[in-house]
Amino acid sequence: MIEDDPSVSAALFSVLTRAGHSCIRSTRGADLLPRHREADVVLLDLGLEDMDGLEALRQLREVSDMPLIVVTARGDERSTVRALRLGADDYLVKPVRLHELLARLESVTRRYGGRSAPEFFELGEVTVDTSAIRVLHGESEIGLTPTEFALLTALARHAGTAVSRQTLLDDVWPEGYPADSRAFDVHLGQLRQKLPMLTITTIRGYGFRLEPTA
Repeated sequence: MIEDDPSVSAALFSVLTRAGHSCIRSTRGADLLPRHREADVVLLDLGLEDMDGLEALRQLREVSDMPLIVVTARGDERSTVRALRLGADDYLVKPVRLHELLARLESVTRRYGGRSAPEFFELGEVTVDTSAIRVLHGESEIGLTPTEFALLTALARHAGTAVSRQTLLDDVWPEGYPADSRAFDVHLGQLRQKLPMLTITTIRGYGFRLEPTA
């Protein structure tokens, strides 16, 4: 947990440890890179004492796609979109509802490592390997966040057929997510940017179709 407010840090630490998680705390964004391998998931504040949390997030995503949830007082749309586009898997605005935080924590970590049935999809020049959690274009690996990978996998399972937006939401956010959540659109936009060789067609009023390619 990277959080510089002592009262918030203490409250989150108490909740996380009571829920059975071990927790490493820091107040500095500069500690994120050297210590991120000690953790399975990161809770990141944006208003840190030594740097903007968005910069810490950007630096982390250059070396790791580990699960990360932003927990911040910034509730504006610009900050939310920037964090999600930089690779945050979820975004919570303080004051945080603690049971919701635990549920989102479980959801993010499950998407990252909880797949028990490995699948392998060939989408033209792109391959998706759920056992290795990797996406390859030819011999080049495409870096995706856990949420982007989960969304691509959900689309790949329905490749060539129409799949509703709600079905995708249920696949990627099983605890339930508002159908109009902008987080979905941000992650979908990121997928389209990172994988321009794939065609994800929007079906107005229904959902999407991942077009198979030769």
